[in-house]
Amino acid sequence: MHLRESFIFLVVFLSGIIAGNFIRTIASVYRQGISFRKLFEAGEIFSFLSKIKKTGFRLRCFPLVELASAVVFTTCYCFFGFTPNFFKYVVVLGLLLVISVIDFRAGIIPNRFLLGLFAWLFLWQLIDPYLPLESVMVGFLAGGALFYVIALLSRGGMGGGDIKLMAVLGFAVGWPYVLVVFLISFILGAVAGALLLLSGRKTLKDSLAFAPFLSLGFFLVNFWGVEIWEWYAFFW
Repeated sequence: MHLRESFIFLVVFLSGIIAGNFIRTIASVYRQGISFRKLFEAGEIFSFLSKIKKTGFRLRCFPLVELASAVVFTTCYCFFGFTPNFFKYVVVLGLLLVISVIDFRAGIIPNRFLLGLFAWLFLWQLIDPYLPLESVMVGFLAGGALFYVIALLSRGGMGGGDIKLMAVLGFAVGWPYVLVVFLISFILGAVAGALLLLSGRKTLKDSLAFAPFLSLGFFLVNFWGVEIWEWYAFFW
C-alpha cells in the first residue's frame, strides 16, 4: 500500500510539472503573441522534456512555474484525493498561476482569464454549491469594494485587474474568508516589497505585481482558511 501511494504521488507530481509547463507556455503565448501552432512545430510546448534529456530528472531542471504547479497538484490530491474537488481546484489554481505569471512579467491581468476563472467557479456554485449564496455574493462585493477603495486612495497604485481578481476570489472563498485573503495578500506583498526595496531591485516609484500575492493568499485560505481564521479571531 505504501509503494502504491508513493507511485500515485509521483504521478500527481509529474502531472503538475506537465501542467505547469503548459501554463508557462500559455503565459508566453499571451505576452509575446506567438501562436500555439508555431510552438508545436518547434517542439516547445513541453520544453521541460528536452531539459530532462540533457540534465536527467532533477528538480533544478524545472522552472519555478512547473514546481508551483506540482505543489498545487500534490496539495489538491492530499486534501481531496481523486474527487471532483481535485479537478475543480487544479483548474482554479492553474488559472491563478497563469494570471500571476502574466501579471509578474507584463504587469497586466487579462480579462479573458478572469472571466474564465469566474465562469468556472460560477458553474461549480450552480452544480455543487460549496457556500451559501449570500456568502459568495458578499465575498464578491466586499472583495471588489475593498480594492476599489484602495485604488482610489492610492491613486493608481492598484489597477482594475487587481480589483476584479479580488472580487472573483471573494466569490470563491465567500464571507468572511475574503478578509483573510485580503489580509494575507497584503502582508505577503508588504514583506516582498520591503525586501525588494532593501535589495535595491525596486524603488518607491516602481509598481509591484499583486496577482501572485492574491493567488498565494487564496491558496493558503482555500486549504487552511479555518485554522487561519480561528488563529486571527483568537486575538480579538
